[in-house]
Amino acid sequence: MLPSDLRTLFSDELSIVSRKIRTLFDARVKRIGLTLARARLLRHVSQVDGMTQTELAEMLEVESPTLVRLLDGLEKQDLIKRCPVEGDRRAKHILLTENGLAQAAAVARIAEEVRAEILDDVSEADLTSAIRVFRHIGKNIEATR
Repeated sequence: MLPSDLRTLFSDELSIVSRKIRTLFDARVKRIGLTLARARLLRHVSQVDGMTQTELAEMLEVESPTLVRLLDGLEKQDLIKRCPVEGDRRAKHILLTENGLAQAAAVARIAEEVRAEILDDVSEADLTSAIRVFRHIGKNIEATR
């Protein structure tokens, strides 16, 4: 196989697998009333409680209006609350509610279950190699920006 064919095959397979993982995870979190995007946001808020909307948008690499819509949805579900940042009346800290903490824990369990199911028979050596390749690709992407 020519190197360009191999690169094409790799890129295609990466896209297919990534889409399948997202679809599977989305189906699982729908069972608890979330979308993939909301579950992802909830996970990030649970890891660093009290981030501002701006920090979250940067971390998730989404535009502010997109993040605001996601936060509005989580707030309507009583999973997060927005609290003013002292000294900056426009900025808001994003905090989990008690319901949000429980839902974030459920998302973490679902993520672990999905990882166990899809990676169960993949060797540690293969996972280590894949991580190394993905990190290398990530660095190449960052270098092109």
